[in-house]
Amino acid sequence: MANISTYPIGTPAAGDLIPGTQKFTDANGKTENLTRNFTVTQLAAFANSYSLGYTVYSAQLTAGAGAVPTATILQNTTGLTFTWSRIGSGQFVVTVAGTPFIANKFWAMVSAKGVDFPSVVRTGDNTARVDNIVCSTAAAIDGITDGIIEIRIYS
Repeated sequence: MANISTYPIGTPAAGDLIPGTQKFTDANGKTENLTRNFTVTQLAAFANSYSLGYTVYSAQLTAGAGAVPTATILQNTTGLTFTWSRIGSGQFVVTVAGTPFIANKFWAMVSAKGVDFPSVVRTGDNTARVDNIVCSTAAAIDGITDGIIEIRIYS
């Protein structure tokens, strides 16, 4: 058997494999230890959701006047795809598949440069509305400059 202390230290990449033991209980109730490979990405996502108690979507939002926002994703540990639409001046809706935005398990915050009172509200199990994001700077009349949103989904 190899001496693990003699292995060189490396820098992990997202797809690298880490061996581990997974507990499995068969139909008869017998528990077995199965040796499995886990990716660094899988372990990071598990650690993030397990230790924090939530997954997170963070993005920078930009939009020209009258346009649908473009989201540059900063972090997304939810596994969901967030789709943005514009419903009015300074009003936007984000939609996801399924029903992850459960009451009392949803938290969100939004801010934007030059905006005093932006807000984000859960409007359904898969939608949230962002209001009062009207920037009146020369760069974006009725648009967004330097908008940041963070949505947390608690387990």
